[in-house]
Amino acid sequence: MRLVLFDIDGTLVNSLGAGKAALEQAMLTVYGETGPIASFDFHGRTDPAIVRGLLRAVDWTDEEIEPGFEATWDSYLAALDRELAERDGQVRPLPGVGDLLEVIEGDERFAPGLVTGNMEGGAQRKLGAAGLDGRFGFGAYGSDSEWREDLPPLARERAQRRYGRLFNMETAVVVGDTPEDIRCARANGARALAVSTGRHSAEELREHGPDAVFENLSDTARVVRMLADE
Repeated sequence: MRLVLFDIDGTLVNSLGAGKAALEQAMLTVYGETGPIASFDFHGRTDPAIVRGLLRAVDWTDEEIEPGFEATWDSYLAALDRELAERDGQVRPLPGVGDLLEVIEGDERFAPGLVTGNMEGGAQRKLGAAGLDGRFGFGAYGSDSEWREDLPPLARERAQRRYGRLFNMETAVVVGDTPEDIRCARANGARALAVSTGRHSAEELREHGPDAVFENLSDTARVVRMLADE
């Protein structure tokens, strides 16, 4: 059995800007400042790293930033609930996601989980809005660590407790839509499946040397063969 660790935004779900809008509201509430949020690249970063990067860009120090983190996440989750409610019925899984999850959930070769920069509460809300709640029994989140490369080992620990067995990172596959997902996989000795359903094209993703690149996840049989290393 091997770990298959999915990113959320741009890989499983397009939340139609709900997360960014909610974070902007939360930062204004807590810090009175968003930094260069319109031009800042959110993709592949954890939520805490996004907030830190935005505020550092306008010369806030870490000592000024960190005391506001807890209040920021409380405000963010409340704002995210509102933003997703406004998009009710519009947030859906990206192409092929539903069929792929149905297949690998029923295949004893795979243990599907999450590795995402979202705070855990944000991750569950976005998945719920897309009808994917309850599909993942373990994961690691931006609320666990600001640094994405820390997350796969945490996901493995939680998978081992859930399944009562050991997992090898060398056979794990990280599935994501950004170069950061690929780097995260490589930093942990895992394989990388890149999908161009986010901001980056297939050509851009190939430049970072993933094990495979797909336009989307709709070719279920081909994706499963890659995940199984066949």
